[in-house]
Amino acid sequence: MSSPIQTGLLAYGMSGRIFHAPFVQAHPGFQLRAVVERSRKQAQQHYPTVTSYDSVAELLADPALELVIINTPNDTHFALARQALQAGKHVLIEKPVATTVAELDELLALAAAQNRHVLAYQNRRWDSDFQLVRQVVESRQLGKLTEVHFRFDRYKTALNTKTFKEDPAVPGSGLSFDLGPHVLDQALSLFGRPEQTRFTRARHRPGSRVDDYFHAHLQYPQGLNVFVAGSLLTAAPVPAYVLHGTLGSFQKSRADVQETQLDQGQLPTAATYGHEPAGQEGTLTLVPAPGETRVSHLTAPQGQYQGLFDAVHQTIRHGQPFPVRAEELRWQLEILQLPTHKQF
Repeated sequence: MSSPIQTGLLAYGMSGRIFHAPFVQAHPGFQLRAVVERSRKQAQQHYPTVTSYDSVAELLADPALELVIINTPNDTHFALARQALQAGKHVLIEKPVATTVAELDELLALAAAQNRHVLAYQNRRWDSDFQLVRQVVESRQLGKLTEVHFRFDRYKTALNTKTFKEDPAVPGSGLSFDLGPHVLDQALSLFGRPEQTRFTRARHRPGSRVDDYFHAHLQYPQGLNVFVAGSLLTAAPVPAYVLHGTLGSFQKSRADVQETQLDQGQLPTAATYGHEPAGQEGTLTLVPAPGETRVSHLTAPQGQYQGLFDAVHQTIRHGQPFPVRAEELRWQLEILQLPTHKQF
């Protein structure tokens, strides 16, 4: 048995408390060693053995620390990841890993020079609903895919109280850099780099200075069109996943419960963790012969973000390829950097 990966968190706010600490703690391959808490010291209430540092510099000076999770605001990801790599640490970076392709390439080059890993925390690949979508696509039940829609919608008319998220001068602000990396990563992981992409952004909330709507049209060989969108003004969400092919269609709502359960204090080891409630099944409609239609309802597999941490462990300890590949991160940033209404 290899020793646990000594892990540090750069923040213990919502993301640290919900998306990272419970999984690091539950996984035998990791040990939550340290966190950065500049003001309120809360982590030790749940993790008594953790060391709480006042600054990033203090945490990075810990020689036993191997992995640093960058779970800070978008515009800080690049600088903090670079600082951690220079300190000889592996990094797991929340989306977006950077705000430009140039930043990503610099991090990858530095990681190679340091013999360390740059890993992307694209947790939505391990959502229950998306796992079902992946199963349907890989089963080829729909025949040749012709049209695919991925959406991530919310309804929030008020501006975010975290002002940096609403400032167009701050890199990585706006919905396209908030929810866009989730749906783009899902699409790119299934279909690869598109031949052409057209990207649209818009502002609709009163007083908004950053995009609160985005839409990307990804065009692939053999006529496949993939549409990726997100909005903060969708009061009655439509299905998050819609797939059409030559043999049928599939629809599924966004119904993963992990974030809600974790926020309520449920541990990822609980028996009910990650299981969608009844009534959220996906609808598969197949046309096996002209005039014949077969409709079935598919239950999603368990959502489990622990799968991401399994992959991190396998990469760091055993040299296995990480499922979120560097080229996929580059494609994502190429799209996010596109000017509105432009295409490549």
